[in-house]
Amino acid sequence: MADNRIDDKRPVLSFLTSHWLSVLGSTLVTIAGCSWLFILALHAGGNTANPYLGILIFFAIPAVFFAGLILIPIGSWLARRRIQAGLSLPQTRPAALRRLAFFFGTMTVVNIIIASQVTYRAVNHMESNQFCGESCHVMKPQFTANRRTAHRNVGCVECHIVPGAAGFVQAKMNGTRQLIEVTLNDYPRPVPPGLQSSHLASSAETCEKCHSRATDIGSPLRVISKFKDDEANTPIQTVLVMNVGGSRSGGIHGAHLGPGVEIRYRADSKRQVIPSVEYRNNSTHETRTYAAAGANTAGTQELLMQCSDCHNRQGHAFEQPEEAVDSAIAAGQIAVGLPFAHKTAVELLKASYTNEDAIPAAFSAFYRQKYPDVAAKRADDITSAGKTLLALYQRNVFPDLGVKWGTYPSNLGHADNAGCFRCHDESHATPQKKTISQDCSLCHNPLAVEETSPAVLKTLGLDQKLSILLKQ
Repeated sequence: MADNRIDDKRPVLSFLTSHWLSVLGSTLVTIAGCSWLFILALHAGGNTANPYLGILIFFAIPAVFFAGLILIPIGSWLARRRIQAGLSLPQTRPAALRRLAFFFGTMTVVNIIIASQVTYRAVNHMESNQFCGESCHVMKPQFTANRRTAHRNVGCVECHIVPGAAGFVQAKMNGTRQLIEVTLNDYPRPVPPGLQSSHLASSAETCEKCHSRATDIGSPLRVISKFKDDEANTPIQTVLVMNVGGSRSGGIHGAHLGPGVEIRYRADSKRQVIPSVEYRNNSTHETRTYAAAGANTAGTQELLMQCSDCHNRQGHAFEQPEEAVDSAIAAGQIAVGLPFAHKTAVELLKASYTNEDAIPAAFSAFYRQKYPDVAAKRADDITSAGKTLLALYQRNVFPDLGVKWGTYPSNLGHADNAGCFRCHDESHATPQKKTISQDCSLCHNPLAVEETSPAVLKTLGLDQKLSILLKQ
């Protein structure tokens, strides 16, 4: 008869299967090794949401791994002792193979479960704001801008991935393409906005999950504070009653997104030049087509108007230098009592730098040279203002990524770019010469326009905040 006992030609087979401790050790080593590889890949960016994952990688899993390594030779030694003591027989090759087959079968199932769970969590991590913003240097401007908006706690995927399997697949394909571009250092600078690159889900699938077009916003009051470029940084206020309305109550929202209203337009890839607009009201069966004088629709695309056509920077709001400085002074971050603070701050923000850390030093140098007494008495205010200016610059300008002041214009309003006036310019007209009106009262009613201490603020009880600010 053939001898089926394990001989020295199969030492590994005998070593791993000769005792249940060896099998247990092999199991622990395999599970720990596979888990470590999967979780390490997830943790590679160093920005996982779970702070305990690092403990798992560097302490728990290695402990299990080395425990398994210790158990394997112990089991083999115990098996050899039992054989030498005559308490058991050397295992035959078929028995060893059966044990080995059972072992690999069990490990396959266990590791498939581990891989599927880790892969699932890896996909979830890749859809987190943390992964999109902090793990990807390319998206740093968008992530930084998002941190100061009302939507900072809304997931990136809520707006940039269309719900459903098709949206998921498309997002992963886009992500793969972007990964290749980043790896090859061939990505666009600046990164085009979501609307321009069509990497933004429609407003109906995103914005309107929380913001119903049927909601009547009414007529909110808006107070815009600015400061002149004179020595006193003279404050001026514009007070507007905004006719926002709602889908059934008229106003801005009702005119554009009311029941039965459908507006289509043709625009360039950046959606800043709109040569033609088609207005259709399915309730009244009214249709009008407006075309700009000398309109050229070559190279344009037809689009259906949605919330994000005007609210295009709600998730990633960038500022203009004047706006940023006005807001900082109004918030008390730059003392209004520093002579020419507004003018100097704006000039410094607009300048080009090889090292942006020069901004605070330049602001301090201005007062040392022009106002030495102020520099001596208000050194802390000047230092604080310089730090604020640096922060304003760093959250709006990213030279290495091609992002500068005005790179991403906001279409909400018309203070810094065309915005509303892309269509409301009185030059878009029907064949019957009916134009898209530019009448200011359609959108807002002014109670004060760039006035110093407007009386309406006292009437509204808002003048006290201004008086406190002016004492700084």
